Amino acid sequence: MINFFLRSAAVTFAAALSIGFSCSAHAEPVPVPTIRALVEEHRFEAVDLFREFLALPNDANHADDIERLVSWLEGAFGERGFEVERVETAGRPALFAARRVDAELPTILIYLQADGQPVDPSFWNQADPYLPVLKARTSGGGWDEIPWPQIELGIDPEWRVFARSAADSKGPMTQFMLAVELLDEAGFEPRYNLKVLIDTEEERGSPNLPAAIRDNRDLFAADMLLIFDGPPHASNRPTVSFGARGIARISLTVYGPRVAQHSGHYGNFVPNPAQRLAELLASLKDNDGRVTIEGFYDGIEIDAETRATLEAVPDDEAAILAAMGVAEPDKVAGSLQEAIQYPSLNIRGLSSAWVGDEARTIIPPTATAELDLRLVKESNAERLIELLRAHIRSQGFYVIDRAPTEAERAEHGRIVSMTHQVSYAAFRSDFDAPPGLMARAGLRHLNGEEPILIRSMGGSIPIAPILDALDLPAATVPTVNIDNNQHSPNENLRLGSFFDGIETLMAVLSQTPGQALPEAPAHERDDAEQPAAR
Repeated sequence: MINFFLRSAAVTFAAALSIGFSCSAHAEPVPVPTIRALVEEHRFEAVDLFREFLALPNDANHADDIERLVSWLEGAFGERGFEVERVETAGRPALFAARRVDAELPTILIYLQADGQPVDPSFWNQADPYLPVLKARTSGGGWDEIPWPQIELGIDPEWRVFARSAADSKGPMTQFMLAVELLDEAGFEPRYNLKVLIDTEEERGSPNLPAAIRDNRDLFAADMLLIFDGPPHASNRPTVSFGARGIARISLTVYGPRVAQHSGHYGNFVPNPAQRLAELLASLKDNDGRVTIEGFYDGIEIDAETRATLEAVPDDEAAILAAMGVAEPDKVAGSLQEAIQYPSLNIRGLSSAWVGDEARTIIPPTATAELDLRLVKESNAERLIELLRAHIRSQGFYVIDRAPTEAERAEHGRIVSMTHQVSYAAFRSDFDAPPGLMARAGLRHLNGEEPILIRSMGGSIPIAPILDALDLPAATVPTVNIDNNQHSPNENLRLGSFFDGIETLMAVLSQTPGQALPEAPAHERDDAEQPAAR
């Protein structure tokens, strides 16, 4: 069973198409009481749909699972009035869905993610990470499982649904499907065409998406892009973000003896690759956490207007650090929001020999570090990687992109293999670009106040190739709770956030693209609003 209510949605939408609309008319946003009443009325059906979707494994490393997932989505979107088409790629297929009204009207492209991070069931507090479990927090901070039939007696918004991709990102996709259904039930007549791109390889860095977009420009052509993904600001207040950092990955392996050697026999004589790797990594940053590679931050300028934009974000940095158990931050910039405007270099993993009970008194043969670079709009990935390579050479290393030959081992004392992959670049749009205005108008309509405006998220989503190929502005509307454990074991979505997200997307999607942002509510006009981002 895919569609639990509004079986007539496709018929209603088709009737609207046959009637047609005046291109000069504006659809009125669905009244907030109507939005809230519809979500309240269909809470149980919404949870049922969410549970069914979550039960489909979605690790993009497994082709059969993605095939079943895509087949389910074809039916789910088809029953909601969408024309659906698979977009074949060199990897897993993407999915395209569309609801067309009038070629003269603007077209909105929606980006949604269907795949999820791999799972290791041994780290989950449930038998199967793909079978959703309902839980309530205990007084001691743990979680007690609740039988699913208990929701029929009443739903506590603080209950959580635990399953892989509950928050990242089947929750937002389910919210979108339900928002479209409920807008149909409310009689909303959109003044735009709607297209949807569903990515099935996001957690792998979307390696095949750029080519698919370039090869299908006409199919995906639109006037603006809206992204429904991720959590809001740490305060959990309604948020719109206008950019995200890009990402590149680098692997470094330093070589020592061909095989592990006894540290008693050869300590002080045979060089230790773990020690040399540690020294190399230490040379990349100073004691304040700033990257020491010459030129790494070139091109980044934070002017007064931008700084005011960043300072308007209500971060409680002391609380953030305390929650993480960290006493002080790095000093790359003066605040969290400003720090995110710079590229970062992160050690995401280290490996050499053994530790703990398995530790041995040896000199290991290799030591490996996995790095990631978070990119900003002003930085070029290949340039930063070449700066890193030059820095490593300046530390006395012979740099290759493979295991060393015997001749290279005999000639060079310090050898490192360096390989890299650039996943995608950063993007950033203006606050007053069409998608930002539409998202802000929707959240103002629903909540009565301006949302928090984030110039750029710290994380990465594979949007830059879409924006570059289609020449689009973009904005992101996040709809899941901040403490959702995404990418980690025991990922979850708070039920209250799930329902709030449906309301949020209904409010945003019931706006008319191109309309001016309504005046701020009276209680806001006494305060300085956040300035436009540039």
